[in-house]
Amino acid sequence: MTAKLDPFAAAPQLMKSFYALSTTVNESLEPSLVELVKIRASQINQCANCINMHTTDARWQGETEQRIYLLSAWREAPCYTDRERAALAWTDALTTIAQGHSQQAAHAALAAHFTEEEQVKLTLIINIINAWNRIAVGFDLWYETPAKAAA
Repeated sequence: MTAKLDPFAAAPQLMKSFYALSTTVNESLEPSLVELVKIRASQINQCANCINMHTTDARWQGETEQRIYLLSAWREAPCYTDRERAALAWTDALTTIAQGHSQQAAHAALAAHFTEEEQVKLTLIINIINAWNRIAVGFDLWYETPAKAAA
């Protein structure tokens, strides 16, 4: 796959600002939860670049292979906490919002496990990974992860 363009070269200041915002928002909740959310949204959006990147990041942070592999079937897998399940349900609801599903059940679970401030933080994390997915898919981006490159 050859990238259509490099957004960092085409709009360096905007991409630098967006990257800085992404970093700040991603540091607002526990790293393991953030990576699970980023992987899940990337699965829904079929963003191979981001799935590759965030599964690598999750492993570096100690996430297990089982929990990474089971994300596509998280509802049936017993290995996620109630807080993680609430975050994944919110991720699914917001990432598929155009399909017209109600977010009521997902928000009820979210409110049971996250403070109002955490709900905003998680919502921003989901929005940002969805934006990265669209940038990567839209421009056919592929950034080799360091672990893969070393192999």
